[in-house]
Amino acid sequence: MEQFLQQILNGLFLGSIYALIALGYTMVYGVLRFINFAHGDVFMLGAFAGMLFYKALIPMLGGVHWGITLFLVLVLSMAVCAAFGIGVEYLAYRPLRQRPRLNVLITAIGVSLFIEYTCQHPKVFGATPQPFPAIIPSQNLTGLGGLTVTNTQLIVLVTAIALMVGLRFIVMRTRLGLAMRALSLNPTASALMGVNNSVVISFTFGLGSALAAAGGILYASLYPSIEPFMGVLPGLKAFVAAVLGGIGNIPGAALGGLIIGVTETLVAGYSQDIGIPSGYRDGVAFVILILILLFKPSGLLGKVEREKV
Repeated sequence: MEQFLQQILNGLFLGSIYALIALGYTMVYGVLRFINFAHGDVFMLGAFAGMLFYKALIPMLGGVHWGITLFLVLVLSMAVCAAFGIGVEYLAYRPLRQRPRLNVLITAIGVSLFIEYTCQHPKVFGATPQPFPAIIPSQNLTGLGGLTVTNTQLIVLVTAIALMVGLRFIVMRTRLGLAMRALSLNPTASALMGVNNSVVISFTFGLGSALAAAGGILYASLYPSIEPFMGVLPGLKAFVAAVLGGIGNIPGAALGGLIIGVTETLVAGYSQDIGIPSGYRDGVAFVILILILLFKPSGLLGKVEREKV
């Protein structure tokens, strides 16, 4: 039982990060009906931004509590990646807004590859993996019996939940959130009611990119090695999580991320018992994607949409 609970906890820590990335996918799909495949690379940029900001802030904040440093690194990295996401939407996606969706999809893949290979250049980040600084001093928590939980894991989970609650508040309790929901339901009607669709779309890209940046820093805190292609696999798994929960559904994306994280961890933890090599843990998400597309294409919390022809 202790081993099972340990795997569940490890899955929740990882799944909370997948959920943060999946939220960006599902919000963009909700307002534009297309998948931004460059979103995983914003996750990677967030991790590198966090490393650079930490190195810049340490000389000035040497005696400050690490919690303040972590807060500043998160806020600054989220702001930079939000601006980057808005810029990508303005330069790459907005000119194609009235074009076929296939054009935008191909452009998103091109933007993703451009970011990855640009970051591999020796004058940018380089191709060699780099160690992520230990912003959170890691230590094991006591009083949990045979369970092994570090304060880093707990802070990652709490921070991810806080960000998801904050997103829920923005979407459900603010004017911009109301505009996002209106745009998602009917872009033409929202424009007729005075909503500036372009501003709302840019805000959605910025908000999703900020969450991806936070996810990159939290992920790098758990697995402290970063490189330009680090966002590819987590980004694909987060996309699967968004589809699993119901693409376009915000609570569904969070639920899907947690399910993918827990399932992946259980497969790795019990690989010998179930006869599946532990290396197959990365393939579990795509098996789930195939099954969900076969038996419930709308996702766990999604709704079937009928299109008029």
